[in-house]
Amino acid sequence: MVSVRGVLAGLFAAAIAWLPSSDAHADEFARNDDTFLFFTGTDLWRHGSFTHGGMLWSPDGLDRGGFTFKALIGRGSYQYRSGALDDAVVTGTQFTGFVLPGWRFVHNKTFVTVFAGLDLQHHRTSPYDPGSDLNGGHAGIRGAVEFWHEPTAATMIAADATVTSIGPSFAGRAAFGWRIADAFYLGPEVGGFASRDTYQQFRVGLHITGLRFAWVEWSAAAGWATDSDDRDGYYARIGLHARR
Repeated sequence: MVSVRGVLAGLFAAAIAWLPSSDAHADEFARNDDTFLFFTGTDLWRHGSFTHGGMLWSPDGLDRGGFTFKALIGRGSYQYRSGALDDAVVTGTQFTGFVLPGWRFVHNKTFVTVFAGLDLQHHRTSPYDPGSDLNGGHAGIRGAVEFWHEPTAATMIAADATVTSIGPSFAGRAAFGWRIADAFYLGPEVGGFASRDTYQQFRVGLHITGLRFAWVEWSAAAGWATDSDDRDGYYARIGLHARR
């Protein structure tokens, strides 16, 4: 196995950290003058995990078009077998930070936000893997787009994509949901990640979005992941956000 394949799997965790936090949309749960959204979450799969936290600031209001700023920090770990170390199991640790200005476009119940900015990452392997291209610190450019649409009062469609020059790599997710008991959205989701021709991961599962408790809104997902290194298994994700 080429060691860079396993290392690049760690990038997927950082990339999907973007995806669940894009459901800041207008409804009775939020005030029209909310300008900050704070979010956190954890993603787990068979060979890794990633935990993140961040904030989104829209000075004209989260549910209005205009300038939007997003920042995120996170830490993750992942495992792979290194060809440079005679197929030994290596544990990689990843630290990530995004600083991304953007612009939100709003039309009725449709929200599209486009971002571009600085992506910082640091990777460390144990034992040290000389075959890993990601050891050490990296600075790159990241772009992203987030989409939310409510076709009817009881349905939602969400899609997100992000690409970074580190790797380079790409990740995306799409979801559809039905409003259940006026409490949350439930439905299928698909996601994927690719880094050049060296590593790919695909996911399919079910998500819950918009489950409210007090002033916090929760999301969760679970399903099956398969990758180009033949390491299939379950994944799970949970996140929460609060508006102010």
